[in-house]
Amino acid sequence: MTNRLDGKVVLITGAGSGLGREASQLFSSEGAKIAVVDIDGDRAEQTVKLVQENGGDALAITADVSKKDQITAAADQTAEHFGKLDVAWANAGVISRGGVPSVMGGEQVLFEDLTEQDWNDVLGVNLTGVIYTAQAAVPHLKANGGGTIIATSSAASFLAYHDISFYSATKAGVNGLVRGLALDLGPFGIRVNGIAPTHGMSPNFLMPAGSPVVGQSYEQIAGPWEPFHSPIPLKLNRPPNLLANAKTPLFLPPDDSAYMSGSVVNSADGGTLGRVGIWFPEDLDQPNPNA
Repeated sequence: MTNRLDGKVVLITGAGSGLGREASQLFSSEGAKIAVVDIDGDRAEQTVKLVQENGGDALAITADVSKKDQITAAADQTAEHFGKLDVAWANAGVISRGGVPSVMGGEQVLFEDLTEQDWNDVLGVNLTGVIYTAQAAVPHLKANGGGTIIATSSAASFLAYHDISFYSATKAGVNGLVRGLALDLGPFGIRVNGIAPTHGMSPNFLMPAGSPVVGQSYEQIAGPWEPFHSPIPLKLNRPPNLLANAKTPLFLPPDDSAYMSGSVVNSADGGTLGRVGIWFPEDLDQPNPNA
C-alpha cells in the first residue's frame, strides 16, 4: 500500500514540541522526509530521534522564524540535504505575555500594560515568521513546478479568548495571508492553506521556554475525560489530542486536495466554532444518553 506522502520532503517549523513534533512523526509514518525546524535545537534533535526510531528520515535545524536569514537558510539546507522541498508548514507560534493565565495559574497582564516588545515578539513569530517561511520555501516549490504551504492559525483568529488580543490579531493576519498567497502563488502550482486548532493542543505552548515536552493535550492532562461535562458540542469517549490536529493537514499535500487553496480549516474543533455566542444551561453537565 502506498503511503500518502511517499517521496515528499516536508519542512515543519516549531517542530520541537507539541503539534509540530506530533506532525513530524505522523508525516514521516506516511513516507515523508522531515526537516524539523525549531528555535530550540535540543528539542529539534529529540523530535528527529523519535522519527528515526520509527524508521523515518529527518534532519534537525535550529532556526528562529522571526529572522529571515535563519529560516531562509533552513529551507536551503533542507533542499540541499534531501534534494528538494515539497511542503513548508509554518507552524511555530508564541502566546501573548500573560496569555490565558487561568489555564496555567499565571499572572494576568492588562492589555494597556503590554509593551512594544511584547507586540513585536508575538508578531515576529506568529505572522512575520509565516511570511518569512513562505518566502523561503517559494523558490524551491517553484523549482518543483508546485508544492504546498501550510500555516497554523488558531480558533482565536475567529473567536475571542481572554487576555490574548495580540495573539488573536496575528492569527487573524495568518488567515488573510493564506488567502492572499493562494491567489498570488496559484499560477505557479503552489497551494496555500491553513489549519485553526481549537482543542487538543499542547500545554507547552503556555509554559516557559525549555520546559519538558508534555506530548499530550490540555484535555488529556486535565484528568479523567468526562465528555458530557465538556463544552465541546461533539461528545466522544476520548479527549481531543495532538494527533487529531496533525491529521487534518495530512490531507493537504496529497492530490486528494489538489484543488484546495486559500482555506483555513478548523481542526479538532468538535463543533465549538459552529455554536452561537451565548451559553445556555444545557451546554454544560449534559446527561449522557448512553448511560
